[in-house]
Amino acid sequence: MDKKNIDWENLGFSYQPTDLRFVANYKNGAWDEGALIADPTVTISECAGVLQYAQTCFEGLKAYTTEDGHIVAFRPDLNAERMENSCKRLEMPVYPKEKFVEAVVETVKANAAYVPPYGSGASLYIRPYMFGSSAVIGVKPADEYQFRIFTTPVGPYFKGGAKPITVKISDFDRAAPHGTGHIKAGLNYAMSLYPIVLAHQEGFDENIYLDAATRTKIEETGGANIIFVTKDQKVITPKSNSILPSITRRSLMYVAKEYLGLETEEREILLEEVKDFAECGLCGTAAVISPVGCIVDHDKEIRFPSGMEKMGPIIQKLYDTLTGIQMGRLPAPEGWVKTIL
Repeated sequence: MDKKNIDWENLGFSYQPTDLRFVANYKNGAWDEGALIADPTVTISECAGVLQYAQTCFEGLKAYTTEDGHIVAFRPDLNAERMENSCKRLEMPVYPKEKFVEAVVETVKANAAYVPPYGSGASLYIRPYMFGSSAVIGVKPADEYQFRIFTTPVGPYFKGGAKPITVKISDFDRAAPHGTGHIKAGLNYAMSLYPIVLAHQEGFDENIYLDAATRTKIEETGGANIIFVTKDQKVITPKSNSILPSITRRSLMYVAKEYLGLETEEREILLEEVKDFAECGLCGTAAVISPVGCIVDHDKEIRFPSGMEKMGPIIQKLYDTLTGIQMGRLPAPEGWVKTIL
Protein backbone atom coordinates (compact mmCIF):
# COMPACT_ATOMS: atom_id res chain seq x y z
CA MET A 1 0.00 0.00 0.00
CA ASP A 2 1.39 3.37 -1.03
CA LYS A 3 1.34 6.12 1.57
CA LYS A 4 0.23 9.66 0.79
CA ASN A 5 2.93 12.15 -0.14
CA ILE A 6 3.06 13.85 3.24
CA ASP A 7 6.04 15.26 5.13
CA TRP A 8 5.44 12.96 8.10
CA GLU A 9 8.37 14.29 10.12
CA ASN A 10 6.98 17.83 10.12
CA LEU A 11 3.28 17.22 10.68
CA GLY A 12 1.66 19.53 13.20
CA PHE A 13 -1.21 18.74 15.55
CA SER A 14 -3.98 20.11 13.33
CA TYR A 15 -6.84 18.96 11.10
CA GLN A 16 -6.04 17.62 7.64
CA PRO A 17 -8.97 15.89 5.87
CA THR A 18 -8.52 12.31 4.70
CA ASP A 19 -10.33 10.52 1.88
CA LEU A 20 -13.28 8.93 3.68
CA ARG A 21 -15.26 9.23 6.89
CA PHE A 22 -17.97 7.06 8.49
CA VAL A 23 -21.54 8.32 8.88
CA ALA A 24 -24.57 6.64 10.48
CA ASN A 25 -28.00 8.20 11.07
CA TYR A 26 -30.55 7.57 13.82
CA LYS A 27 -34.16 8.03 12.73
CA ASN A 28 -37.51 6.56 13.80
CA GLY A 29 -35.91 4.89 16.79
CA ALA A 30 -33.13 2.99 15.00
CA TRP A 31 -29.66 3.37 13.55
CA ASP A 32 -29.10 2.74 9.85
CA GLU A 33 -26.20 0.59 8.66
CA GLY A 34 -23.89 3.55 8.15
CA ALA A 35 -21.46 4.06 5.29
CA LEU A 36 -18.14 5.57 4.31
CA ILE A 37 -18.55 8.83 2.41
CA ALA A 38 -16.16 11.23 0.69
CA ASP A 39 -17.86 14.54 1.52
CA PRO A 40 -16.41 16.13 4.69
CA THR A 41 -19.24 18.63 5.09
CA VAL A 42 -22.19 18.24 7.46
CA THR A 43 -25.63 19.53 6.48
CA ILE A 44 -28.23 19.93 9.24
CA SER A 45 -31.23 22.05 10.13
CA GLU A 46 -30.61 25.58 11.40
CA CYS A 47 -32.66 24.48 14.42
CA ALA A 48 -30.72 21.24 15.03
CA GLY A 49 -30.47 20.10 18.65
CA VAL A 50 -26.71 20.38 18.59
CA LEU A 51 -26.87 24.04 17.54
CA GLN A 52 -29.58 25.06 19.98
CA TYR A 53 -28.83 23.04 23.11
CA ALA A 54 -25.31 21.64 22.63
CA GLN A 55 -26.49 18.03 22.43
CA THR A 56 -23.21 16.49 21.35
CA CYS A 57 -20.42 14.26 22.62
CA PHE A 58 -17.18 12.97 21.15
CA GLU A 59 -14.22 10.65 21.58
CA GLY A 60 -10.56 10.71 20.61
CA LEU A 61 -8.13 7.87 19.95
CA LYS A 62 -5.22 7.07 17.65
CA ALA A 63 -4.04 4.50 15.13
CA TYR A 64 -0.33 3.72 14.90
CA THR A 65 2.06 1.83 12.70
CA THR A 66 3.84 -0.64 14.96
CA GLU A 67 7.47 -1.71 14.84
CA ASP A 68 6.53 -4.83 12.83
CA GLY A 69 4.49 -2.86 10.28
CA HIS A 70 0.94 -3.44 11.49
CA ILE A 71 -1.66 -0.70 11.83
CA VAL A 72 -3.32 -0.82 15.26
CA ALA A 73 -5.70 1.20 17.42
CA PHE A 74 -5.31 1.57 21.18
CA ARG A 75 -8.21 0.34 23.35
CA PRO A 76 -11.13 1.46 21.12
CA ASP A 77 -13.53 -0.62 23.23
CA LEU A 78 -13.03 1.80 26.13
CA ASN A 79 -13.82 4.74 23.87
CA ALA A 80 -17.03 2.96 22.88
CA GLU A 81 -17.95 2.44 26.54
CA ARG A 82 -17.21 6.05 27.44
CA MET A 83 -19.29 7.35 24.53
CA GLU A 84 -22.13 5.09 25.68
CA ASN A 85 -22.02 6.75 29.09
CA SER A 86 -21.91 10.20 27.50
CA CYS A 87 -24.92 9.42 25.32
CA LYS A 88 -26.97 8.12 28.23
CA ARG A 89 -26.26 11.25 30.29
CA LEU A 90 -27.19 13.56 27.36
CA GLU A 91 -30.36 11.61 26.41
CA MET A 92 -28.86 10.51 23.10
CA PRO A 93 -29.23 7.05 21.53
CA VAL A 94 -26.29 4.74 22.20
CA TYR A 95 -24.29 3.65 19.18
CA PRO A 96 -23.62 -0.05 19.94
CA LYS A 97 -20.15 -0.86 21.22
CA GLU A 98 -19.44 -3.57 18.64
CA LYS A 99 -20.54 -1.31 15.78
CA PHE A 100 -18.46 1.54 17.20
CA VAL A 101 -15.29 -0.58 17.10
CA GLU A 102 -16.19 -1.92 13.63
CA ALA A 103 -16.69 1.64 12.37
CA VAL A 104 -13.30 2.68 13.76
CA VAL A 105 -11.64 -0.26 12.01
CA GLU A 106 -13.48 0.42 8.74
CA THR A 107 -12.60 4.11 8.76
CA VAL A 108 -8.92 3.52 9.51
CA LYS A 109 -8.69 0.84 6.80
CA ALA A 110 -10.24 3.23 4.30
CA ASN A 111 -7.62 5.86 5.19
CA ALA A 112 -4.65 3.55 5.72
CA ALA A 113 -2.54 5.59 3.32
CA TYR A 114 -2.70 8.42 5.88
CA VAL A 115 -1.40 6.36 8.81
CA PRO A 116 2.15 7.68 9.38
CA PRO A 117 5.04 5.21 9.17
CA TYR A 118 6.70 3.77 12.25
CA GLY A 119 9.43 5.97 13.66
CA SER A 120 8.02 9.24 12.32
CA GLY A 121 6.60 10.22 15.70
CA ALA A 122 3.24 10.82 14.01
CA SER A 123 -0.07 8.95 14.16
CA LEU A 124 -3.59 8.93 12.75
CA TYR A 125 -5.98 10.73 15.08
CA ILE A 126 -9.50 9.26 15.13
CA ARG A 127 -12.47 11.42 16.15
CA PRO A 128 -15.83 9.66 16.68
CA TYR A 129 -18.65 12.05 17.55
CA MET A 130 -22.42 12.26 17.74
CA PHE A 131 -24.91 15.12 17.67
CA GLY A 132 -28.62 15.91 17.62
CA SER A 133 -29.43 16.61 13.97
CA SER A 134 -33.20 17.19 13.89
CA ALA A 135 -34.91 20.52 14.61
CA VAL A 136 -35.60 21.23 18.30
CA ILE A 137 -37.07 24.54 19.45
CA GLY A 138 -38.38 23.50 22.87
CA VAL A 139 -35.81 22.39 25.43
CA LYS A 140 -35.84 18.64 24.91
CA PRO A 141 -33.74 15.91 23.26
CA ALA A 142 -33.65 15.77 19.48
CA ASP A 143 -35.47 12.97 17.63
CA GLU A 144 -32.73 12.30 15.10
CA TYR A 145 -28.96 11.95 15.48
CA GLN A 146 -25.84 11.48 13.42
CA PHE A 147 -22.78 9.45 14.43
CA ARG A 148 -19.62 10.18 12.49
CA ILE A 149 -15.92 9.31 12.52
CA PHE A 150 -13.24 11.29 10.77
CA THR A 151 -9.49 10.78 10.81
CA THR A 152 -6.56 13.14 10.42
CA PRO A 153 -2.79 12.54 10.46
CA VAL A 154 -1.08 14.42 13.27
CA GLY A 155 2.47 14.94 14.36
CA PRO A 156 3.85 14.48 17.86
CA TYR A 157 2.24 16.78 20.39
CA PHE A 158 5.69 17.94 21.49
CA LYS A 159 8.21 19.11 18.90
CA GLY A 160 11.75 18.46 20.04
CA GLY A 161 10.85 16.62 23.21
CA ALA A 162 8.45 16.98 26.09
CA LYS A 163 9.63 19.96 28.11
CA PRO A 164 7.89 20.47 31.45
CA ILE A 165 5.10 23.03 31.36
CA THR A 166 3.84 25.65 33.81
CA VAL A 167 0.18 25.55 34.82
CA LYS A 168 -2.01 27.67 37.06
CA ILE A 169 -4.75 26.98 39.56
CA SER A 170 -7.86 28.33 37.90
CA ASP A 171 -10.38 30.63 39.56
CA PHE A 172 -13.06 29.10 37.31
CA ASP A 173 -14.92 25.83 37.81
CA ARG A 174 -14.75 23.15 35.14
CA ALA A 175 -17.69 21.01 36.31
CA ALA A 176 -20.36 21.07 39.01
CA PRO A 177 -20.99 18.24 41.44
CA HIS A 178 -23.57 15.89 39.85
CA GLY A 179 -22.99 17.67 36.55
CA THR A 180 -21.38 16.46 33.31
CA GLY A 181 -17.68 16.47 34.22
CA HIS A 182 -17.51 12.66 34.03
CA ILE A 183 -18.61 12.47 30.37
CA LYS A 184 -17.00 13.71 27.17
CA ALA A 185 -19.62 16.32 26.30
CA GLY A 186 -18.76 19.16 23.95
CA LEU A 187 -20.25 21.62 26.42
CA ASN A 188 -17.53 20.78 28.99
CA TYR A 189 -14.87 21.94 26.56
CA ALA A 190 -16.80 25.09 25.64
CA MET A 191 -16.78 25.95 29.35
CA SER A 192 -12.96 25.73 29.41
CA LEU A 193 -12.26 27.95 26.39
CA TYR A 194 -12.39 31.32 28.15
CA PRO A 195 -10.20 30.16 31.06
CA ILE A 196 -7.58 28.60 28.76
CA VAL A 197 -7.35 31.68 26.55
CA LEU A 198 -6.92 33.76 29.69
CA ALA A 199 -4.27 31.38 31.03
CA HIS A 200 -2.33 31.60 27.76
CA GLN A 201 -2.49 35.39 27.85
CA GLU A 202 -1.01 35.24 31.35
CA GLY A 203 1.84 33.02 30.16
CA PHE A 204 0.61 29.66 31.43
CA ASP A 205 0.25 26.46 29.42
CA GLU A 206 -2.88 25.09 31.07
CA ASN A 207 -5.34 25.40 33.98
CA ILE A 208 -5.80 23.03 36.88
CA TYR A 209 -9.36 23.05 38.16
CA LEU A 210 -10.33 22.44 41.76
CA ASP A 211 -13.52 20.79 42.97
CA ALA A 212 -16.39 23.24 42.67
CA ALA A 213 -17.89 22.43 46.08
CA THR A 214 -14.95 23.21 48.38
CA ARG A 215 -12.21 24.44 46.02
CA THR A 216 -9.64 22.52 48.07
CA LYS A 217 -9.16 19.36 45.96
CA ILE A 218 -7.34 18.79 42.68
CA GLU A 219 -9.56 17.60 39.84
CA GLU A 220 -8.20 17.87 36.27
CA THR A 221 -7.33 20.34 33.52
CA GLY A 222 -9.50 21.50 30.64
CA GLY A 223 -8.46 18.53 28.53
CA ALA A 224 -6.44 16.06 30.58
CA ASN A 225 -6.37 14.03 33.78
CA ILE A 226 -3.54 14.52 36.28
CA ILE A 227 -1.11 12.11 37.89
CA PHE A 228 1.36 12.79 40.67
CA VAL A 229 4.39 10.88 41.90
CA THR A 230 5.21 11.02 45.61
CA LYS A 231 8.75 11.23 46.93
CA ASP A 232 8.61 7.50 47.76
CA GLN A 233 7.61 6.78 44.12
CA LYS A 234 3.91 6.06 44.61
CA VAL A 235 1.81 7.05 41.60
CA ILE A 236 -1.44 8.72 42.63
CA THR A 237 -4.33 10.32 40.74
CA PRO A 238 -7.33 12.38 41.91
CA LYS A 239 -10.63 10.64 42.58
CA SER A 240 -13.84 12.54 41.91
CA ASN A 241 -17.27 11.97 40.36
CA SER A 242 -16.76 15.01 38.12
CA ILE A 243 -13.50 13.88 36.47
CA LEU A 244 -13.49 12.39 32.97
CA PRO A 245 -12.28 8.76 33.13
CA SER A 246 -9.26 9.16 30.86
CA ILE A 247 -8.30 5.99 29.00
CA THR A 248 -4.68 7.11 28.95
CA ARG A 249 -4.68 7.74 32.70
CA ARG A 250 -6.24 4.35 33.46
CA SER A 251 -3.67 2.70 31.22
CA LEU A 252 -0.78 4.54 32.89
CA MET A 253 -1.94 3.52 36.34
CA TYR A 254 -2.03 -0.12 35.21
CA VAL A 255 1.43 0.22 33.66
CA ALA A 256 2.79 1.77 36.87
CA LYS A 257 1.62 -1.18 38.95
CA GLU A 258 1.92 -4.16 36.60
CA TYR A 259 4.92 -3.20 34.45
CA LEU A 260 6.98 -0.98 36.74
CA GLY A 261 6.05 -2.54 40.10
CA LEU A 262 5.08 0.79 41.64
CA GLU A 263 2.43 1.36 44.26
CA THR A 264 -0.62 3.20 42.87
CA GLU A 265 -3.62 4.91 44.43
CA GLU A 266 -6.70 6.81 43.28
CA ARG A 267 -7.89 9.15 46.02
CA GLU A 268 -8.91 12.69 46.82
CA ILE A 269 -5.86 14.95 46.59
CA LEU A 270 -5.82 18.24 48.46
CA LEU A 271 -4.17 21.26 46.87
CA GLU A 272 -2.22 21.86 50.06
CA GLU A 273 -0.38 18.51 49.78
CA VAL A 274 0.81 19.00 46.17
CA LYS A 275 3.92 20.85 47.39
CA ASP A 276 5.15 17.58 48.88
CA PHE A 277 5.09 15.58 45.61
CA ALA A 278 8.12 14.80 43.43
CA GLU A 279 6.59 14.78 39.93
CA CYS A 280 3.44 15.76 38.09
CA GLY A 281 2.03 15.01 34.63
CA LEU A 282 -1.07 15.72 32.56
CA CYS A 283 -2.24 12.65 30.66
CA GLY A 284 -4.40 12.23 27.57
CA THR A 285 -4.57 10.84 24.04
CA ALA A 286 -2.72 13.70 22.34
CA ALA A 287 0.54 13.73 24.30
CA VAL A 288 0.27 10.60 26.52
CA ILE A 289 1.95 12.59 29.35
CA SER A 290 2.75 16.29 29.52
CA PRO A 291 5.26 16.79 32.35
CA VAL A 292 4.50 19.66 34.71
CA GLY A 293 7.42 21.54 36.21
CA CYS A 294 5.59 24.28 38.08
CA ILE A 295 2.08 24.95 39.41
CA VAL A 296 1.24 28.57 40.21
CA ASP A 297 -1.45 29.12 42.84
CA HIS A 298 -1.98 32.89 42.67
CA ASP A 299 1.03 34.31 44.55
CA LYS A 300 2.57 30.90 45.36
CA GLU A 301 4.71 28.69 43.14
CA ILE A 302 4.95 24.93 43.55
CA ARG A 303 8.10 23.71 41.77
CA PHE A 304 8.62 19.97 41.49
CA PRO A 305 12.06 18.49 42.21
CA SER A 306 12.05 16.96 38.69
CA GLY A 307 12.69 20.49 37.37
CA MET A 308 11.84 22.40 34.18
CA GLU A 309 14.28 20.78 31.75
CA LYS A 310 12.99 17.23 31.27
CA MET A 311 10.46 14.66 32.43
CA GLY A 312 10.91 13.32 35.93
CA PRO A 313 12.29 9.76 36.12
CA ILE A 314 8.99 8.03 36.93
CA ILE A 315 6.95 10.07 34.44
CA GLN A 316 9.57 9.20 31.80
CA LYS A 317 9.32 5.48 32.58
CA LEU A 318 5.52 5.63 32.37
CA TYR A 319 5.71 7.45 29.04
CA ASP A 320 8.30 5.09 27.57
CA THR A 321 6.39 1.99 28.69
CA LEU A 322 2.97 3.03 27.44
CA THR A 323 4.26 4.27 24.09
CA GLY A 324 6.28 1.08 23.83
CA ILE A 325 3.05 -0.91 24.20
CA GLN A 326 1.24 1.26 21.67
CA MET A 327 4.04 0.96 19.10
CA GLY A 328 4.51 -2.78 19.52
CA ARG A 329 7.93 -2.57 21.14
CA LEU A 330 6.59 -4.09 24.37
CA PRO A 331 4.00 -6.84 24.90
CA ALA A 332 0.50 -5.45 25.48
CA PRO A 333 -2.06 -6.64 28.01
CA GLU A 334 -4.78 -8.72 26.40
CA GLY A 335 -7.31 -6.59 24.53
CA TRP A 336 -5.35 -3.33 24.64
CA VAL A 337 -4.25 -3.29 21.01
CA LYS A 338 -6.75 -3.74 18.15
CA THR A 339 -4.99 -4.88 14.97
CA ILE A 340 -6.54 -3.24 11.91
CA LEU A 341 -4.14 -4.19 9.10
